[in-house]
Amino acid sequence: MHPNDPRLSSFISVDADSDFPIQNLPFGIFSTHAHPNKRVGVAIGEFVLDLAVIEAADLLRVQVNPVFNQATLNSFIALGKPVWQEARKKISELLRADHPRLRDDTALRAKALIPMHEVQMHMPMQVSGYTDFYSSREHATNVGMMFRDPANALLPNWLHLPVGYNGRASSVVVSGTEIRRPMGQVKAPTDEAPRYAACAKLDFELEMAFIVGAESALGQPIKIEHAHDFMFGMVLLNDWSARDIQQWEYVPLGPFNAKTFATSISPWVVTMDALEPFFVEGPKQEPQPLSYLQQSGAQGVDIALEVSLQPQAASQATTISRTNFKTMYWSMAQQLVHHTISGCNVNVGDVMGSGTVSGGTPDSYGSLLELSWNGQRPLQLEDGKSTRSFLEDGDEVSMRGWCQGKGYRIGFGEVKGRISPAKTS
Repeated sequence: MHPNDPRLSSFISVDADSDFPIQNLPFGIFSTHAHPNKRVGVAIGEFVLDLAVIEAADLLRVQVNPVFNQATLNSFIALGKPVWQEARKKISELLRADHPRLRDDTALRAKALIPMHEVQMHMPMQVSGYTDFYSSREHATNVGMMFRDPANALLPNWLHLPVGYNGRASSVVVSGTEIRRPMGQVKAPTDEAPRYAACAKLDFELEMAFIVGAESALGQPIKIEHAHDFMFGMVLLNDWSARDIQQWEYVPLGPFNAKTFATSISPWVVTMDALEPFFVEGPKQEPQPLSYLQQSGAQGVDIALEVSLQPQAASQATTISRTNFKTMYWSMAQQLVHHTISGCNVNVGDVMGSGTVSGGTPDSYGSLLELSWNGQRPLQLEDGKSTRSFLEDGDEVSMRGWCQGKGYRIGFGEVKGRISPAKTS
């Protein structure tokens, strides 16, 4: 049976609303208190399958030298798409309810299957490059209406190319990492001069990202028909933003310190193969893009997304946004192809952020900038007394995403971060 077959079941009990059924099998890097060395695992229900153990038992050998007893996924990813697919197929077979090899080996199961609450997750890849795009028409329109002419919200280039900028790879961090409020230069419109201060308009940006799975050569653009051969999988991404710092610094070259202080990603990388059943047609593109960006077939992905916010003193979180990745105007393939038309090369493990995912209704906006309309309409939280225009110290933001199948879901887990006070001295 194909690893995506909805009829598949595992000998491990998996709830119907779990993010990690046998049809998913996302890859990540984990450690435990008993064995602190980082290694590769796959999520299945409420367990992590230790691939280093499975590899040592000769049940999953993808090359002569061990590849799963490593601190990042880079070496495995670099082996190429046929190897990713074969490894996922073998792991699926080992976990099937009708496959006895792992199911009936009590000693091996005890070593290889670790309860998820016992593991610590780490950065899944070594990231050498990070790019953030601006691919939601709804988000770009909202921002344009706020800060420019509402009648001409989109800049002239927006409908012709996937706008993006190169971010800071060193500050891409795994979910759960504390996010310190950044310091920077700020200048309000009424101020005579800028001042050095803590960010007062700290925001999140709800995004997805794809992970580059193959190197390209310097000077050699990637063609649209080959784009998916260069994608290993996807993660949730929160591109934290300092709106007041950005407002002062971004003209004429774009975001700098307002974006470089932290970008959080989820620890589990969901493979493109697992997402294949959920590809859908994206929005119609008018005018038609230039020939190198023209694509065929379904290029969007039906991923439901949610954002919750929990103040430090609150007993529960408030869901403040619900949207879907399928609304994105520019596809991942178009983003990657446009990124390389100049001859820019990409590396294994590079992170390509989608840009903020916003829908067409106020409850589907993917940032506080939009949800509060730059502070003009503060959000009411579920405790009935707290409001938010931008993030306060102690706030925790959590994002979740999943594709809903028939009787199962392909989930990404979560990406979360708590805001700590600025370091002022």
